[in-house]
Amino acid sequence: MSGEWTPEGEAWMRELAMEVGFDAAGVAPIIGTSDGERLDAVRFEAWVEGGRAGEMEYLKRRDERGVLLRSGVQVAMPWARSVIVCALNYNSAAPLSIDGAEDGTGWIARYAWSGKDSESGLLPTDYHNELLGRLRSVEDALRQRYDCETRCYVDTGPLVERSVAAKAGVGWIGKNICLLNQELGSWLLLGVIVTSLRVGEGTNFEVAADRCGSCTRCIDACPTGALVAPREMDATRCIAYLTIEKKGAIPEDLREGMGRQVFGCDICQDVCPWNRRAPVAVKEGMLARPELVNPELEWLAGMDAAEFKRWFKGSPIERTRKKRLHRNVAIAMGNSRDERFLSQLEVWSTCEDPVLAESAVWAIGQILHRDGA
Repeated sequence: MSGEWTPEGEAWMRELAMEVGFDAAGVAPIIGTSDGERLDAVRFEAWVEGGRAGEMEYLKRRDERGVLLRSGVQVAMPWARSVIVCALNYNSAAPLSIDGAEDGTGWIARYAWSGKDSESGLLPTDYHNELLGRLRSVEDALRQRYDCETRCYVDTGPLVERSVAAKAGVGWIGKNICLLNQELGSWLLLGVIVTSLRVGEGTNFEVAADRCGSCTRCIDACPTGALVAPREMDATRCIAYLTIEKKGAIPEDLREGMGRQVFGCDICQDVCPWNRRAPVAVKEGMLARPELVNPELEWLAGMDAAEFKRWFKGSPIERTRKKRLHRNVAIAMGNSRDERFLSQLEVWSTCEDPVLAESAVWAIGQILHRDGA
């Protein structure tokens, strides 16, 4: 087969993506010199230079010329001519973080609940592996059909997935910077295959229309003010960043806004009207582990290294490690104002980990209605 996309080839790819378990797919052409691509690069450079990437060093990597690798696919892969974007729905028939919950519970981001069936119950899975396995299937078939070069990525490639997904017509970028699809909502995980296939004549790539309108519910609901403007996020204020990526102590002025979030945050998606009718995902490997929905803070706090490993090895939560999870739990305990957590916090306040100890002291002060120091 020829080394370029045709309407028939794109239709074949979409069908294949559905067969291997994805819920949406599309192709975005890469020109490298278009006004849109240059504007994306300028915006990304300004965002990084403005300090809004925080401690996420992988977003700041540059080539030998000093150009940000994620400012454009062809910076790292000059041979790239198109990108296949595949989306996997991870929604579940479970409560939202904004729904009522029992006192003393925390919140783990929806995508991190994922598990797969086994004889002993649901085992933890990581969406990176779940998506990559499906992408490899598409990639293998693609190479059999075409003479082309390819690279698969899930969160690790030199590109901004949601931006490419919008160009591929998979959805539009909402005001909370999440990708939104009219039928699927925003509970979507993205994987990409960069290819050397050119876009042939007669192949039309339709960009999804922006359907956010005048709605600002996501911006209004963000408790830490991370969404500073429509489609503009200061990641250093985002609860997902603070609970997962941020090392060391979390700034005090952001702690109360974290509420009961102990890993990630779903608030800006929970309030989005497009997610009201989002279909429930039932894909193997992405099943919700019920113990992680509104988990007891006391249960999380009592985990030693072995227990943490048993519950979270092979899951997204593993990356934050036990000590950071406990830091987050301490802050959630403080925000709960529940005196039953004082004994645990007092133990932590004298532990060897200075970050956890300081967080526990702060939490004790919150519960006792004083600054605590």
